[in-house]
Amino acid sequence: MPELPEVETIVREIAPRLEGSLVARAELRKSDVLREVSKPRLINTLRGNTIEQVYRRAKHVVFRLSSGHRMIIQPRMTGSVIVYDRRLTRDELKYAVLICTLSDGRKFVYRDVRRLGTIWLLDEKGWIAYTGRIGPEPLEETFTPFVFADRLKGTRTAVKKAIMDQRRVAGVGNIYANEALFDARLNPARPTNRMSLEEFARLHAAIVDVLQRALASSGTTLRDYRTGTGERGRFQFELRVYSRGGEKCVNCGRKLLMTHEIDKRQTVFCRRCQK
Repeated sequence: MPELPEVETIVREIAPRLEGSLVARAELRKSDVLREVSKPRLINTLRGNTIEQVYRRAKHVVFRLSSGHRMIIQPRMTGSVIVYDRRLTRDELKYAVLICTLSDGRKFVYRDVRRLGTIWLLDEKGWIAYTGRIGPEPLEETFTPFVFADRLKGTRTAVKKAIMDQRRVAGVGNIYANEALFDARLNPARPTNRMSLEEFARLHAAIVDVLQRALASSGTTLRDYRTGTGERGRFQFELRVYSRGGEKCVNCGRKLLMTHEIDKRQTVFCRRCQK
């Protein structure tokens, strides 16, 4: 967490409020989140720069600056990116990592309770190399079943692990991998190289569908995730397998199994529906 729907929700809410804004001041309160940039360089680059565009790539929030740099924030498990029109409370300041004060007095804040996320600052060349290592976006029209099958071909790994590999497909994490495989009626441990084209087509449709539905519900809040306005997501009320190990399958009533053997993460599936 957050995965594609959560980060896309954040971006859609903060982009209209940040694009075209000038960063008057920047304060980095914790440096252990930095990657490929020092604290002085990040602060000096942000100060006096205009945020020209805010968009998502995989699970990352990307800020394109007027200087040509891109600041990339990956919130991961406990991070959030919020724009405030008021002074922050003591609790809101407690876990603030980066605070950018805009020229009109508003504040753009990256908070991270456990500081598991990262902040990158890349020039154009660095960004091209960075984004080139990430797979295609599953909600774009160019992401067809044939593209999907081509990205996964040649690997013997379990299909659940394959679709969570960001080099193959962007933005799919543990929650939505569990849900998509259930909807596609595929066993998460199935070797990817043994899947048929019909199974690839089913899984492709399931991935796109679950991501779209989660996005319509502003993502999934299990604990720390908040939208760009500080609200909780709602898709946790629609989860059919994730975090439901031991409960009844919504399709057949059989007890759902949970294992950590596939990729050392929580995998929940129905032995009957996902043979």
